[in-house]
Amino acid sequence: MTEATVLKPARTAQVGRVATPDAQAALAGTKLFPYWLDNPAAPGAEPELVGDTKADLLIVGGGFTGLWAAVQAKELMPELDVVLIEAHLVAHGASGRAGGIISTSVMHGLPNAVRVFPNDIDQLEQFGQHNLDGFEATLERYGIDADVEWNGEMTVAVDAAHLDPLRADYELHRKHGHNVVLLNREETREQLDSPLFEGALWSRDRSGIVHPAKLAWGLKRAALSLGVRLHEHTPLVTVTDDGSTVYVRTPKGSVRTPRVVLGSGTAKVGVADINRRVMQVRDHVLATEPLTSEQLARIGWKNRQGIYDTRTQLNYFRLTRNNNIIFGGLVSYHFDGDPDPQQDRERETYTRLAQAFYRTFPQLADVRFSHAWGGPIDYCSRGSVFAKRYLGGKAVFVAGYTGFGVAASRFGAFMGLNLLFDRESPERELDIANLSPTYIPPEPFRWIGAKITFHAFDGADAEGGWKRAWINGIKAMGFPM
Repeated sequence: MTEATVLKPARTAQVGRVATPDAQAALAGTKLFPYWLDNPAAPGAEPELVGDTKADLLIVGGGFTGLWAAVQAKELMPELDVVLIEAHLVAHGASGRAGGIISTSVMHGLPNAVRVFPNDIDQLEQFGQHNLDGFEATLERYGIDADVEWNGEMTVAVDAAHLDPLRADYELHRKHGHNVVLLNREETREQLDSPLFEGALWSRDRSGIVHPAKLAWGLKRAALSLGVRLHEHTPLVTVTDDGSTVYVRTPKGSVRTPRVVLGSGTAKVGVADINRRVMQVRDHVLATEPLTSEQLARIGWKNRQGIYDTRTQLNYFRLTRNNNIIFGGLVSYHFDGDPDPQQDRERETYTRLAQAFYRTFPQLADVRFSHAWGGPIDYCSRGSVFAKRYLGGKAVFVAGYTGFGVAASRFGAFMGLNLLFDRESPERELDIANLSPTYIPPEPFRWIGAKITFHAFDGADAEGGWKRAWINGIKAMGFPM
């Protein structure tokens, strides 16, 4: 669809006294597949591993963590023979399903960093800044065109009651040297016009938006150019500690190696302790058809920031290079972390998210949705990446980004490599590298708790009562909300 295409208005339905678009009608022609991955520029698959091989380093997982680990391992230690195996295709897991908002923080935001590691906050802030500088330099060094726009990220208050917490976040960011602007209602709507917005915090440096699949595909090309042996359609079947080496079996081959990076996210790899510390929740995302210039003018967004709102069950949104709006939220949980729930393949799953889009942008009643998809989030109790050794120190597992892994995955991979190879590095002196997140209750308690929590999310802001009390209780236990 070209920019000049005029979209027909979606059918409207009466909700109270306000006419709103019919979300089901707007989803009728939607493709249930990630917008980012539906691209003719997607690279061909690397061959499946067939036969037995050895390597100095094996990386399991072809998402951001695994790819960053492969690139950085070869840059730091060019002599290493590195093998990377991916169960499906590079970027087809969590990495190619993300919203693609780049954040400076390696800790799911500055307030979460202060909550979890108050004594290390200055160093963590430096790590976040250095990480983004390295992120940008890598893209330049390998010529990776990932549609990056360094235009900042903005948190918008959707209720007047959220303005005081937003101001507290502003003061916290100012205290730590961030270039932030606090906007009132009118100033916010000059940036992005929505009748819901009461104010905003705009963080203007070292953050922005990226095409996540193009980023992953670019890192794949970089890894191959550095000599990494990469095999797609090669799932890990078993992993065995053989004393001085680790033996990994795949459907048609095997790898024997002294060191393994497990960048597998929420996928189960046969190490029980990992699944006690990380759980998979499902995020859901919509992509609109490309907005025309006239439609885009209705809402403004001249600075094209990535946006988060302040609802308990938050929404986030950003523009693509072609002016599609990516609109995400509506988190859910499925028993035992089901990696491919049937609900993600049903249009009805996205109806409430579409309704939230139209409430946010009623000016865009004539906009339909081209794509809808679900994707995993590797949730952990501290809400930030961790790296933990297993198999007698020969393997390190890196995950737990809790939705902030697009840029933090570079730092996580670096931290994991430093632990695995016992390399001196400043983060190893801090708790982020030495403390692990606490256990999450097992099934069925995990499922029951998640169901109650996500039910509480829906309506907590307006209803309060037991829903707000439940969420406050979960937060008091140390879980990020």
